[in-house]
Amino acid sequence: MKRAISAYCRLLILVGVCLLVTMLFLVFGNVVLRYGFNSGIVVSEELSRWMFVWLTFIGAIVALQERAHLGTDMLVGRLPRRGRLVLLAVSQLVMIYVTWLLLQGSWQQAQLNVDVSAPVTGLPVAVFYASGVVFSVSALLILAYGFWRLVTGNLSEEETVMVRESEEDIPPSELVSSDLRATRGNLK
Repeated sequence: MKRAISAYCRLLILVGVCLLVTMLFLVFGNVVLRYGFNSGIVVSEELSRWMFVWLTFIGAIVALQERAHLGTDMLVGRLPRRGRLVLLAVSQLVMIYVTWLLLQGSWQQAQLNVDVSAPVTGLPVAVFYASGVVFSVSALLILAYGFWRLVTGNLSEEETVMVRESEEDIPPSELVSSDLRATRGNLK
């Protein structure tokens, strides 16, 4: 399961990069066309906004899987292992519940907006709300797998704390995925 989630997150990183590059071209191209030629790409603003929302949710999925969210472990870090496990179980259950609520709301909005067209592109507005559905389903799977590992006792000591105090706490090997490190090495 861990390999499947990692492969899925690598795919999401690739999708995120494609979205970011497309946003860059749309926005930069629109700026050049507006200032240089007094015209523009009509769909640029709407598509860029939608891509940004999708990119945000995709990044949240990857950050959840990599436990890369920043936070404070001032209390949790001082507790014995059993206390950390209890708080981790409570936080996992709360996150599962909140993610379930997000899934319900996103699904309802997507259903309500299937027949509603966006003003400029004409795409169904449900595509916008589908980002919440994709995030929620993905996050529920990641959280359920993490909770299962917690219940079965398969967590390492570092995994009992779900946040990092700062970006300096992240080992360099985790900052860039192995695929991206290989690509960066080939560029040199």
